[in-house]
Amino acid sequence: MTTHKQAILSGLFGLCIADALGVPVEFSSRATRQADPVTTMRGYGTWNQPPGTWSDDSSLTLGLVAAMIDGFSLEAIADNFCRWYTDADWTPHGEVFDVGNATQAAIFQLLQGVPPTQSGGTDDRSNGNGALMRILPMAFCYAQLPFAELLECTHQVAGITHAHPRSQMACGIYISIAVLLLQGHSLQTAYQQGIQLIQPFYAVAPFSQELAHFDRILSGAIAQTPIDAIESGGYVVHTLEAALWCLLNTDSYPAAVLQAVNLGGDTDTTAAVTGGVAGLAYGLEAIPAEWLEQLAQKEAIADLAEQLAIALEPAVSP
Repeated sequence: MTTHKQAILSGLFGLCIADALGVPVEFSSRATRQADPVTTMRGYGTWNQPPGTWSDDSSLTLGLVAAMIDGFSLEAIADNFCRWYTDADWTPHGEVFDVGNATQAAIFQLLQGVPPTQSGGTDDRSNGNGALMRILPMAFCYAQLPFAELLECTHQVAGITHAHPRSQMACGIYISIAVLLLQGHSLQTAYQQGIQLIQPFYAVAPFSQELAHFDRILSGAIAQTPIDAIESGGYVVHTLEAALWCLLNTDSYPAAVLQAVNLGGDTDTTAAVTGGVAGLAYGLEAIPAEWLEQLAQKEAIADLAEQLAIALEPAVSP
């Protein structure tokens, strides 16, 4: 049986490794990736970073984990996001690169003293994937909080940078699936039950007005969508669709994350969102050892995972 610590390690390493696979080819076209598919850990490329380098997706995920070790505090999470931006905390090599526009705008607000309940963008254009890419650790609190409360906390954490209901819903759907995986369900079952679990919460305003954007996901048939209809840019709905499509059309961790990278576009984030859930679904042993070996700061990531597991332990002990 997978322990909570193993699950946290699997999710975090799954996310960070997938992010690192995507970093060197970010912004490349799908046609380029089809002609030259990524099959293993590369380096340099788009950001001129060595192999195993992860990006803001992983940095902000780890900043969230670090804050969660001391309990749930929106202010502490926001402070960690600011420390990443200003002091390069939770970075692979002591420098920040690849910052999303909405995340940067929110951090500027936070640095000027705006509270984290008001820092995130709320307009229709504030629906990039910058909250979804870092939200996975919220699922690890599933044994501590009733689902309704976990969902509300997820929305709040998303809202630090992305406070539009559509971004919050994407995070909620993702977390509902991740929680079911943590409870031992298969990917297919977690997807089908996750979208059922979440729908009553999104049947009311302001979320109900956004449901049409999630039709392909909530239909339960996203896996049957033709690949040419799967977008892989920075829009949050497209990222969630692409990640679920990759997860449901593959049968291993490497296949899922490489499929995500080779969709092209926002390769690191599509892969990170895919990889966190793939890590939960397949376990740490399913991640190629050579990829883990190349990952920057792997000991620090493992240490954070262990600290979070200890912090959450009373709630998950039999």
